[in-house]
Order: sequence, then C-alpha cells, then structure tokens
Amino acid sequence: MLVLWCPDWPAVAASAAAGTPLTRPAAVFLANRVVACTAVARKGGVRRGMRRREAESKCPELAVFGVDDGRDARLFENVARAVEELVVGLEVVRPGLIAVPVAGAAGYFGGEHPLAEKLLDQVAAVAGVECQIGVAEGLFGATIAARHGEFVPPRRTQEFLAPLRITELDQPDVERKELVDLLTRLGLRTLGAFAELTERDVMSRFAVDGVLAHRLARGLSERPPLRRKPPADLTLTEEFDPVLERVDVAAFLAKNLGARFHAALADRGLACTRLGIYATTEDGEQLGRVWRCAEPLTPQGVADRVRWQFEGWLKGNRPTSGVARLRLEPEETVEGKSLQLGLWHGGNRSEDDELTTERAARAFVRVQGLLGPEGVVTPILDGGRDPAGRVRLIPWGDPREPTSPPDATWPGRLPAPSPATVLEQPVPVQVVDEQGVPVGITSRKQLTAPPCRLSVAGGPPRTVLDWAGPWPVAASRRAAAPQQARLQLLLAATGRDDTDEAVLVLCSGTENPMWTVEGIYD
Repeated sequence: MLVLWCPDWPAVAASAAAGTPLTRPAAVFLANRVVACTAVARKGGVRRGMRRREAESKCPELAVFGVDDGRDARLFENVARAVEELVVGLEVVRPGLIAVPVAGAAGYFGGEHPLAEKLLDQVAAVAGVECQIGVAEGLFGATIAARHGEFVPPRRTQEFLAPLRITELDQPDVERKELVDLLTRLGLRTLGAFAELTERDVMSRFAVDGVLAHRLARGLSERPPLRRKPPADLTLTEEFDPVLERVDVAAFLAKNLGARFHAALADRGLACTRLGIYATTEDGEQLGRVWRCAEPLTPQGVADRVRWQFEGWLKGNRPTSGVARLRLEPEETVEGKSLQLGLWHGGNRSEDDELTTERAARAFVRVQGLLGPEGVVTPILDGGRDPAGRVRLIPWGDPREPTSPPDATWPGRLPAPSPATVLEQPVPVQVVDEQGVPVGITSRKQLTAPPCRLSVAGGPPRTVLDWAGPWPVAASRRAAAPQQARLQLLLAATGRDDTDEAVLVLCSGTENPMWTVEGIYD
C-alpha cells in the first residue's frame, strides 16, 4: 500500500483558509494545547501538547487557530482530486492522509519510485502543498513509512517497524495513549519488543485493544483480509428535494443518515470499516470518495465523514448544481463482535461514552428528585469581565444557552487565556516591593511600585519573576467603592521539585491595599 501524507495538515489548512503565508509560524489549539503546528513554528520552539501561553512566549509571531474538521476536509479535497487524476481506488483515511493500492499504478508508471515522484509533483502543482510518500504492507506500516519517507521491501515491514518507539502506536485517528503508557512502564519501549510477545500473553494482559496493537507491531493489518462482499441491500440511498446546496443542511441530515446506516449493518451483525460516499447532482454529475477507518464506524463516525465530504464538495470545487441523490455504501465490513464492549474497558469507545452519558443523566434526574431542581447544576461560560463572573450554573435539564449577546465587547475584560482554576473563596495575600513596602494602586489605576514578593499569611514569601497588568475593574455604583485592579503574577518555584506558577490577583484600595488570589494558571 502507498500512503501520501501531508505533514501538519490541520495547521497548513488553517493558514491557507486564513490567507496566512506558510512562512509565518502557525499552530492549531484545542483546550489551550497545541495539537498541530507548522515546521516554521517547530523551529521557533513550539511543540505538540504545549500550552498556549508557553507557545506564544517561545514564538511571539505565532498565528493561533482553533480546531475545525470541516475546514481540514474541505481543503484536503483538492489534494484528493490531484491524486485521483493519476491513480484510481484512493481512500481518504483522514484529512491529511490518503492510501492507494500500489501494484497497478506502480506497474503503469514503471515502479514505485517513479509513481511517487509523479504524485509529489502532481500534488504540488495542483494543490500547492508539500507531502511525503511511503510504501509498506498494511495501512499502519505504510503510514509510518510515509512519515519517514521510506519504501519498505515486501515482507520486511516488521523489520522496518522493530526499532521504532512504541509511541508510534498512538495515531491521531486511534487513541492508544493509555496502552502506550502502560507498555512503556512495563519496559516495552520499541515496537520490536512488543512484537516479540506471544499473542496469548498479549490477550491475557491487554485484551482486544492490545491484540490489535500487537498485530500492527508485527507488520500485520488490524484485521485479517475480508473475503466476503457486503450485501447489496446494505447500501443506503437518499433522494433530496430540494437539492442540497448548503453544508449546514447536509450536516443536519448526516446525523439521521449515519444512524440509519449503522442500524442496518448492526441488524446483520456487521460494522463498516471502509465507507463509500457517492453523490449525484441535479445535472447528473457523479461525485464519489471512499473513507478508510482504522476502527469500525459508529453512527457519529459515519455522520462526521459525510459532513466532511460535503464540506469538500460544496465549499471546495463546487459541483455544477446541488446534490440530488446520496448513496452510502459499505465497501468493507467486519463481524459485529468488533463492536461488542470488551471485558477490560475495550470495544468501541463511542458506544461506551453514550452509555455512560445516559446513565449519568438518569442519576442526575434521581438526585434532582431528592434535592430539588437546583440540586444538580452544570456550568456554562457566559459573558462577563472577570473569570468567576463568566461562569453560570444551569439546573440540569434547563437549556444551556448564554444570556449575553454574542457581539458584546465587555470593556475591561481580563485578556486571554483565562485561569485554569478559579478559586471559590479568594485567598488573602501580601504583595510588597523591593523595600518590603506594600504595593498599592493609585487613583489612576496604576501600581505604586513594581511587585517583588508575594506571601500568604504564615507562609514564606515567593519571588515575583514577572507580572502583567494592571487591568482596572469596573467601578461600583456605590460612591465609597475602593479602586480595584487585577494583575497576573509569575511566581518562582519554592522547591527543587516545584515549577514556576502564574496566578491572578486582585488589588483593592489605595492607602491600605488588600490583595487576594482569585485564580491559578495551568
């Protein structure tokens, strides 16, 4: 199998969508952590998993973007079209990764290396992006080969994988972080060391997830080759009147289609691992794409891939007219046991999540029956100027909708990022300058001196390494309300095993200032 990989695709796609040149460092963040960054950003010190504050301090010119699967899929359609002009039978594994059977195309172009050169030139010319290509047996081996730019000879995939780190098992489309951490703690730090274990031992210790990972480490596919063709009546066809011309409408319909498609397969004891999405426009234009999946698809997985594909069709190279007919076809299926919940928390994680959510909802309702509607609440982030004021508690079952207008500017709001921990009861502290004199705030909302040390009552003083602010707090309507302002203080570590800590503090008053810690940054 040949795999074409576009490195750092989420960051590359985000930069392209925003019109940001690739010469400027860029990173994509989720939950305030880097999930992807460009090569230019890595040269500046940015790494995956790094906090946003740290990433921006290492690379001040960093362009910051959020995760957007639809954007990634829409822009990757141009790459898929470029590859499709040279080879047939391509499968999109995820935005940024394409797999194609290598035998026929390599024979036509005179070998694997000439085929790879053609594909690299084609993608660069048509889509304007750089990519890497690898060839090996199986999707996992070929994906790793693409990351290393290797062409692995036949029957040598296990030998190629053996010296690589065990962390290679943790791929973006399959979460195996817990398994990898466990294997590392057991001393199995390479794929070769893991592959040397017997399958019986792996099954007894790591269950189904471990057996699948063990097959990959041995250079095999996750599942044995499928010999049976899926029944024709499992294909789901849907007619649209009026035709589909908007992505949001397609995304709404995809949820229902995904549930129906999955239910039909489940009734036969099957699950889909390769999904064909085919569409016919009102003018008769034929569109199609096959998505390969490392794990059996759930209803949400089917809906996501339909939505991603419509992002590419309707927002990328638009068809001549709207989509009038959609066909979902199971190109490859596995036995339904692949979806059964495992004894060791195995099986399909999405199914586990749905069951857990349902049980939690029933438990919340029972607690509300005992304590009343206000006895169970969930938080929502709303408008406001300070971190504590932005959190509203919503009784369970009530609509979780913000009350603040979406276009509200909130002058004086604390700049991002917000503290990871907001204290329910602020902690009183003392802040002094170099001479030990308490630092206060003037009538113009300026500090009387740079802060030097912070101490909690009865505790040792901590050195202030750096600070930002002050940010004035909106004045109360009461005439006697004291002057208030907030600062961010970076405190030095107190011991060898501790790390520097950033806190949010509030200063009240001018003559006898009162300081409190309101939040702690992660």
